[in-house]
Amino acid sequence: MGSSPFVLDFSDVTLDDLPLVGGKNASLGELHRHLASAGVRVPGGFAVTAAAYRHVLDRAGAWARLEAALDGLDVDDVADLEARSARARQVVLDAGIPDDLREAVEPALGRLLERYGPDLRLAVRSSATAEDLPEASFAGQHASYLDVGRDDLYVAMSRCFASLFTARAVHYRRRHGYDDLSVGLSVGVMKMVRSDVASSGVVFTVDTETGHPDVVLLTGSWGLGENVVQGAVDPDEFHVHKPTYRAGHRTVLHRRLGGKAVRMVTGASGPENVATPEEDRARYCLGDAEVLDLAGAAIAIEEHYGRPMDIEWAKDGVDGRTYVVQARPVTVAARAATVLERHVVQEHGRVLVTGRAVGERVATGRVRVVRDSRDLAAFEAGDVLVAETTTPDWEPVLASASAVVTEQGGRTCHAAIVARELGLPAVVGTGDATTTLVDGTEVSVSCAEGETGRVYDGRATVHVDRVDLSDLPRPRTRIMVNLGNPALALRTSMLPCDGVGLARTEFVISEVVKAHPLALLHPDRVADEGERAALAALVGGSGDGAAWFVDRLSEGVGMIAAAFFPRPVVVRMSDFKTNEYAGLLGGSGFEPHEANPMLGFRGASRYAHPAYEEGFALECRAMRRVREDMGLTNVVLMLPFVRRLAEADLVLERMADLGLVRGRDGLEVFAMCEIPNNVVLVDDFARRFDGLSIGSNDLTQLTLGVDRDSDLVAFDYDERDPGVMAMIRLAVEGCRRNGIHSGLCGQAPSDYPEFAEFLVEAGIDSMSLNPDSVLATTRVVLAAEQRVAAAAGDGAPLRA
Repeated sequence: MGSSPFVLDFSDVTLDDLPLVGGKNASLGELHRHLASAGVRVPGGFAVTAAAYRHVLDRAGAWARLEAALDGLDVDDVADLEARSARARQVVLDAGIPDDLREAVEPALGRLLERYGPDLRLAVRSSATAEDLPEASFAGQHASYLDVGRDDLYVAMSRCFASLFTARAVHYRRRHGYDDLSVGLSVGVMKMVRSDVASSGVVFTVDTETGHPDVVLLTGSWGLGENVVQGAVDPDEFHVHKPTYRAGHRTVLHRRLGGKAVRMVTGASGPENVATPEEDRARYCLGDAEVLDLAGAAIAIEEHYGRPMDIEWAKDGVDGRTYVVQARPVTVAARAATVLERHVVQEHGRVLVTGRAVGERVATGRVRVVRDSRDLAAFEAGDVLVAETTTPDWEPVLASASAVVTEQGGRTCHAAIVARELGLPAVVGTGDATTTLVDGTEVSVSCAEGETGRVYDGRATVHVDRVDLSDLPRPRTRIMVNLGNPALALRTSMLPCDGVGLARTEFVISEVVKAHPLALLHPDRVADEGERAALAALVGGSGDGAAWFVDRLSEGVGMIAAAFFPRPVVVRMSDFKTNEYAGLLGGSGFEPHEANPMLGFRGASRYAHPAYEEGFALECRAMRRVREDMGLTNVVLMLPFVRRLAEADLVLERMADLGLVRGRDGLEVFAMCEIPNNVVLVDDFARRFDGLSIGSNDLTQLTLGVDRDSDLVAFDYDERDPGVMAMIRLAVEGCRRNGIHSGLCGQAPSDYPEFAEFLVEAGIDSMSLNPDSVLATTRVVLAAEQRVAAAAGDGAPLRA
């Protein structure tokens, strides 16, 4: 295409050209050449090469002045770093853009104008030759300019060249061992995607916090992408499950609505932030089809590169299409390690602020509120950096912080990326950290408690568990986990376990759905006007409460199932008591008052009863969506508190009528074994189900006649009572006799090692534990299996 040593069209560029066009441009060229057929859309453009950058400095005789500007630099002296880097930038700016380089650029610019028309606006972006590498991202280190007209192109190019010597870039290079003068800079010139009138954001092809490889995490907000990258907004989040996407399922796995308080638009003097209208804050910046389109592009890019990728996207508000505007390898993501380290907060002060957790660590330090770069001078190593947001200019100081707390931002913002790279815990998107946290006070920043990060007053007591997994064999007994919170699913799935033995839908309903299913179906029957208004606000503009319930419950369960896929996830249908159902939004008018809800209208007895059959139908719709639409066929359904055989038959029939037929498409249905009648009639129950999961909590209560919620008789409640253990042994033997699965999902094996040993001796197939006891109990189980095998004269029954 008439290219020169100074200019290459993207269509002529591949990854092999990285030394010439830098990481960003090499990747854009690679996408142009190899992935357009896979539906990956990239704006047209060209690269002004690193040879052109060196030519600029050669023609100006600038190298000696650059070297003098940086000679003897102490990068840890912030003032010296700022002064010398400014001097180096001025050397480059003074060199200008020579005529022969302009002559090389004009034909490429002409081709862009011919393709897109005379009103074309440009994005002019830096692309360093040591950038977007797997070991060093240089994220945000160099300048980019948006909405550039052709008359301003050469000024923008010169400023991009000069940005190779920002203080942050110089510091970053020195920290990673790069020589300042050997790194070159290319400039990408491309059609500007009009995301200023649409939306933009970032896609990661792994989960950023856990390194889970099977999900795509997409974040986005209204307007230009700088706000998402720099953490100036709380963005929307979407997850897509890669294995089921590849199998042909097209469903957004999980979503979270961000605040999106501001949007960046193109103003008269350049990009500027304006307040986001309330109606736009309340809706997602992308539709499902657009999320899935971008997820498909991200998966194709990851497969082409053969490694996890960090991708910037933008939607053009004029043509309505989404584009990939950058793709680089993920430099830092948690990875499965041979040594598992878990921080456990044991004691702490009051919670001061909360936000999105980045990382899985806990750190303590003194608060240092930074409102602008002038405050950085007072920052000391080990301080907790607290700011509205961070900028790449602060990278030298971030490297010495113990933790980072910001008011704005999501999990893919600059603060989050840098914190991961530096191994720091960060809590982003707190909203009020700079006004709530007081300079000089000691706080503990915890990112070890799930999706929500917390800043505690004072010094928290933290225990760090370190376990070498490299030589930990898998026992014959399946070790599973109890889980209800979808926000913990990805992290928990990284434990050495065989799946989820008890996924509690009650947590998803109470924390995500928030409302009683019948109140969502019949808001007109909710007497309280305030509750009706709250239901309407919860459901939003659609007014479809049934769809709200189905979507939220299926996304919560789907997140858990996807995290562990293809390992089994046993999902227990709702097991609220009537007083707990009544506590849901709008629930009081649909529930009777019972003197003893523990033994009342709960479990399977509700499912086919006229008082709740519509609610159960919604639960079944949600489970069908998880298995059929999302493709998560690893979900096993489980019925709780099945008192009688006739009740079991009635509920199984009702489920079949609602499309959940046991055996169809591999659907397995378990029952909780938690009532003495389940044990007495174990052979009859076993013929109706694919497995029984012993609920030791209720079985103990009903065997001993002890209310497990009563403090007065707590001394009589003990799962290790000989009578309870005899019941469990009979249940396990009955399952084995009938060839179905036996498991236990109660609290006992998590609390008592000797109880886990008993289960092994009884021959149980699986036990489901609290996540924090998985490793310790696995060791107990291994030892018990060794003893059982030795007594039987067999080898140890271990799995590879």
